[in-house]
Amino acid sequence: MYTPDPPLVAAARRGDRRALDALVQQSMPLVYNIVARSLGGRPDVDDVVQETLLRVVRHLGELRDPAAYRSWLVAIAVRQVRDAAQSSRAAERRTAGLEDAQDVADPAASFDELTALRMGLAEQRREVAQASRWLDPEDRTLLTLWWLEEIGEVDRAGLAGAIGVGTKHAAVRVQRMKEQVEVSRSVVRALGRPGCAGLAETAHGWDGQPSPLWRKRFARHVRGCAECSRERSGLPVDRIVTTVPVLAVPASLLAARAVPHAAVVRPRGLRVLTGKTALIPAAGVTTLAVAVALVVAQLSPGAAAPTPMAQPSVSTAVSASPPVTVAPSPSASVSPSASKKAVLKPPPATSAKKGVAVWNFGGVSQALASSGASWYYTWNTRHDGVSTPAKAAFVPMIWGAGSVTASALADARKAGPYLLGFNEPDMSGQANMSTDQALSLWPQLMATGSKLGSPAVAWGGADAGGWLDRFMSGAAAKGYRVDFIALHWYGGDFRTANAVSQLKSYLTAVWNRYHKPIWLTEFALIDFSNGTRFPAQADQAAFVTAAFQMLGGLSFLQRYAWFGLPASDKDQSGLFRSGTDITTVGRAYVAAK
Repeated sequence: MYTPDPPLVAAARRGDRRALDALVQQSMPLVYNIVARSLGGRPDVDDVVQETLLRVVRHLGELRDPAAYRSWLVAIAVRQVRDAAQSSRAAERRTAGLEDAQDVADPAASFDELTALRMGLAEQRREVAQASRWLDPEDRTLLTLWWLEEIGEVDRAGLAGAIGVGTKHAAVRVQRMKEQVEVSRSVVRALGRPGCAGLAETAHGWDGQPSPLWRKRFARHVRGCAECSRERSGLPVDRIVTTVPVLAVPASLLAARAVPHAAVVRPRGLRVLTGKTALIPAAGVTTLAVAVALVVAQLSPGAAAPTPMAQPSVSTAVSASPPVTVAPSPSASVSPSASKKAVLKPPPATSAKKGVAVWNFGGVSQALASSGASWYYTWNTRHDGVSTPAKAAFVPMIWGAGSVTASALADARKAGPYLLGFNEPDMSGQANMSTDQALSLWPQLMATGSKLGSPAVAWGGADAGGWLDRFMSGAAAKGYRVDFIALHWYGGDFRTANAVSQLKSYLTAVWNRYHKPIWLTEFALIDFSNGTRFPAQADQAAFVTAAFQMLGGLSFLQRYAWFGLPASDKDQSGLFRSGTDITTVGRAYVAAK
């Protein structure tokens, strides 16, 4: 999940041009996905993205807390989407017969059906795309935000702040929206099966355009019609929407563009180009970021302040939970009594990406809740003895060949929407599988309908001809589905800067080979070159702080899980010795964003 460093935001507010350029450049992918998913194929998507970023820069000086930038950015993007949608409601409509209803294009669709078709999406995914056209405008935007939350690009606090409600109310709104999506899917299926006389009678007077009013009328008929209600969707919307990929920012937003000089408001400390027009070349950095940086940042002394936008309070949008009560310094020494006091109040989950590997020990459930992890796994399809915290999710795993059983696969379906594949099949002491054996069992994992992660190799994920490379080549040849890459990484160089650089290089190399989202499901500093050697707690904690900051900025990295939750003499990288006894590494984990 993209989370800009507060110092970068603060520097941009002070008028640092490079910081402003970097901030807007980093913000563009998130803004584009919110706008493009909400407005679909409309021709003004690029304009709305630009206007959003212009407003961000104009009002950056009004942001009180740099750490709240992300939620503030999402709130502005949602406001611009709503304004754009309202201005387009007078769009020209056309009349269509009942048989053609499923093909009617909606200029304000939240998902672009044509794009979905070109990408060859499965029938049920196209069905959700069509169903989204029948939602209320507010639910269309909420569907987009919820999708971003599901793929780790927006957290629940950001979603809630964007729609101007608390997190509890947001959960209710999301659930109601999903119910409306399912109702709309039933309408789409019914309209796709012409021949029902009652449905044709209900459609009398309909102009063929999807709308909330006609959704209610058609849904009422579907509920009471045995013919129209007999088919049901195989997968819930949760599992379908999460398979829709992130949109790439189009070249049209990266091409050179002219910025009228009259629109330039001189920021403090920034040089303004002279002349009637400032031509912005596409060189080195995202052009729109440069353009916006040159247009507006902070108003110079004496300049007229822009009209503030009606937005939810930044403090309430991102601070629905109490603050973390953990010592901020990972290397500071804390007495056992202080450690116990530090975890009495469970912290909020800080990132949708942030997870932890868990196995049973005394106080495991309390430790998991106190960690603030957003997700966890147990190398199993079940989590017996471990209670899932309210703000976390359990992800199942099919560990090895012996785990491919009917009961385990059924458990995986129930625990969705994600499923982790085999654990270290390239190691004799772990799953120990050949690529042929793994490929022969893979269709059974695909049949769960879950979004499926590759087998997690112990090493060599980026190596040509390595275990993972052979598996991925075989899966591609057979047409098998692999939705994301799972990896493990352990560093034997305990110098923080070196370790972080090595981890980033490895993840980037794997991304460059497969171009699929990555989950880092095990990582820590442990040297296995000659037995097992751990760094000092302070060094491991320093790595946690620096590595988590780096990982949060990798757009292709969807999730990461620390190894692991329990700490013992054997597992010195762990976070908790018991449910109430946190380690130095644990304090760094809890504090990391």
